[in-house]
Formats: sequence, structure tokens, C-alpha cells
Amino acid sequence: MNRIKTYLLLRQVKIHNANAFSSPLTIGFPAMTAWLGAMHALERKLRQHEALSGIRLKKLAVSCHDFDLQTYKGPGDYVNSVIITANPLRKKGASFERPPFIEEARVHLNVSLLIEIDGLMPGDFPIFEEKVTEALERMKIAGGDILNFSPIQDAIHLTSTRHSRILLVDEKNEEDKRRAIRSLMPGYVLIERRQLLQQRQEELNHQDTLQAMLDLLALHYEYDDEHDTWNVQPRKEKGWLVPIVTGFKGLTPLGHVANQRDASTLHRFAEPVLTLGEFKMAHRFDCVDDMMWQYHYDENKGLYVCVNEQMESDEEVKGED
Repeated sequence: MNRIKTYLLLRQVKIHNANAFSSPLTIGFPAMTAWLGAMHALERKLRQHEALSGIRLKKLAVSCHDFDLQTYKGPGDYVNSVIITANPLRKKGASFERPPFIEEARVHLNVSLLIEIDGLMPGDFPIFEEKVTEALERMKIAGGDILNFSPIQDAIHLTSTRHSRILLVDEKNEEDKRRAIRSLMPGYVLIERRQLLQQRQEELNHQDTLQAMLDLLALHYEYDDEHDTWNVQPRKEKGWLVPIVTGFKGLTPLGHVANQRDASTLHRFAEPVLTLGEFKMAHRFDCVDDMMWQYHYDENKGLYVCVNEQMESDEEVKGED
């Protein structure tokens, strides 16, 4: 087994107006399906070039440097309102009127992406870097426009570690692994914490999953009679826990429906899979694989989800025990 892994590091990718409605129940960081979907779209564009037809972009880690959710809370408001636009204005007689709109939550992001590559030969590094740059200039991520990203430079001409580049990491070399992890700093890496949700459900005698999640995420206030103040009670679990969408669960069998756009493709109604995630500082990881996400399809359960390497390795250890 080859212990040298190849990664594409995309640093400081600035995304404008990404979709922040990750599910019907949540607003905030884009769903993991959006990030892995962007990775898959990039792979398809690269494979159109003959020299890169055999590559695979297998896994991905996301480190968030800046997050600007487009909401507004005015003086005296109890809740935040989504900032939306309705452009262009519609002409009505001698004047203009605002057209009807669908409420959409948007977010401006600055992230770094670490993507594991399979099948890329050292001799193809220059053409790979060139085609990645060309593809990113025409792509969207999570429905948002890519405004800028750190230029990709090869190791020979690299003038700063702040640049995007190809990384070669020896799994047995601790310095190599630390170098790859440090490349995502300063930032918060999103990982999956599904096991916390499962534990809480067991404590609540397998009650509704949403109730278990709210119990872990909610902030509870307690009134202090002596000092006449309200104090926030600590959450049951430590860490920056957030609800995240990791994929879809099929609701109907595969089949065809009337008036579907592509009669040759099977159709299925599905709903988003909502679970628990955690933003964790990059320097707190010991292994690159613990940060990585990849696709997983479970035909029996009708699940098409993005799974975190850390979760998978933890479950394998439990299975061996």
C-alpha cells in the first residue's frame, strides 16, 4: 500500500453569496453535500483533459476562516431577518415595482479546502495546477461565486506557504502530517459528531432525534434571585456544536414519475439528513484523515450521505472491540 498521499490545498477561497439554507430546518454553514459536490464537479472538469483522465478526487476537508451570514437585526428586534434582494426592478407603467421573490439565505465565506487526489502522476503536476486554476475561475461552490483564491504554485517556485499548492504527505512521517494540518490554520475544521446525538437519544429512551439535537444545542437561562440576573447554563457537551446536513435519505423506491425531465434516469423522492457537527481548530487534530469527508451510499437504508473519516474509524474500532 502506498503510504505517500497527494493532496490539493486550495487556500483562502473567498465565496460570495453561497446558499445558507442547508435544510428546511437550518440556516448557516452550507451542507457537506455542497462541498463534496464542488469537489466532484472539479474532478469532472479536470478529467476532460486527456492527461488527467485517470485522476480521482476522493476526500475533502473544509477549514472556515471567515463567515458572514447575511442577516439583519434592528433596534428592539427579537430575531434576525434574512437580507434579500429582488433584482431587477420590474417596469410598471411610468414607474418600477419590486418583483416577487423567494426568501433565500446567503453567506459570504472564506475557506481553505484540502482535497485528496488519487491517480495523479508527478509529471502531470504542472498541467493539473493549470487546469485547476482554469476550472475554479468558472465554478461556483454551494451556489456562491468564487471571488478569489490563493494562486497555485509548485513546490520549486513556492515563495510563501500561504499559496495554494500540491502536498505530498508520508503517512509515517509526523512532520509531513503536521505540515498538512498547519496549512489549514487559522481556521475551524468541520467534523461529524453523530455519536453525541446517538448517545443523547439513548439517554432520552430513543425519543425524537430532533428533540435530542435541540437538547444538545439549546442555551438554557436560569434566574438568579439574589442578584436579579439571568445566567446562561453550560451546555451538556463541550465544543462548538452545530446542526449540519450530510446527505439525503430516500423516501420512495427508485422508479419513474410522470413528466420527469430525463426518462432514462430513475427518480426518487428524498429528504435531507440532519445530524450534529463540530467546528474544531485545525491544530487540535493529530491525523489528516480525521478531518476528511467522503461519499457513502447505503442501498439497504436508502442513504446517500457524506461521512467523516473520524466517525468511520471510531465505529470500526468499536466493531473490533
